[in-house]
Amino acid sequence: MTGSEEDATVRVVVADDQRVVREGLAISLSVIPGVKVVGAAADGEQAVALVARHRPQVVLMDLRMPRLDGVEATRRILADYPATAVVVLTTYADDDSILAALRAGALGYLTKDAGREQIARALHAAAGGQAILDPAIHARLVTAAGPALDAAPTRPLPDGLTSREAEVLSLIATGRTNAQIAAALVVSPSTVKTHINNIFAKTGVTSRAQAVHYAHTHGFADPGAS
Repeated sequence: MTGSEEDATVRVVVADDQRVVREGLAISLSVIPGVKVVGAAADGEQAVALVARHRPQVVLMDLRMPRLDGVEATRRILADYPATAVVVLTTYADDDSILAALRAGALGYLTKDAGREQIARALHAAAGGQAILDPAIHARLVTAAGPALDAAPTRPLPDGLTSREAEVLSLIATGRTNAQIAAALVVSPSTVKTHINNIFAKTGVTSRAQAVHYAHTHGFADPGAS
């Protein structure tokens, strides 16, 4: 392998408490061009340790694991190793699991029905800082975000906000993370960050909490939103 090919390879740690799944994923991913499995963890503690040792671009993370679950492992990894992205691969597709993983900072969320090519695309996307979700997961988030998007006002917007910035502000007011907003609006997290920076600059707020207050006082949020 040449230096340029090595640079283009996505280095991955696989974390799953079921040995047959863990080993199967490692073998399956190892034959995909541009993907290299550098470690396999049986629980969240091992996943954190392997990230510290190998500094992979991506962790393919199960959620339900002993000692340390995937959500907390994701939170710890991103706190200590922010250059590493996390893609969830799990059996669970309920709203609580999805939201918990995205709030912890996961960039991708796939179910174990996903095929090898879909997983490979998610790994490459996450390595490039892009969010990717299973189509069914995306549909659930869009459905959940519907009331907030419908609440975006049609009147002239204050402080020079655009309609898209109003949508982002409405979603901030519901407590959604940047990754969740990106998924709901079908844009990249970097685009969401740009919108949020514009919102802060135009409205004069300096924190997410102030943005939520602004959303409520200017009619961008449902009064029951938190």
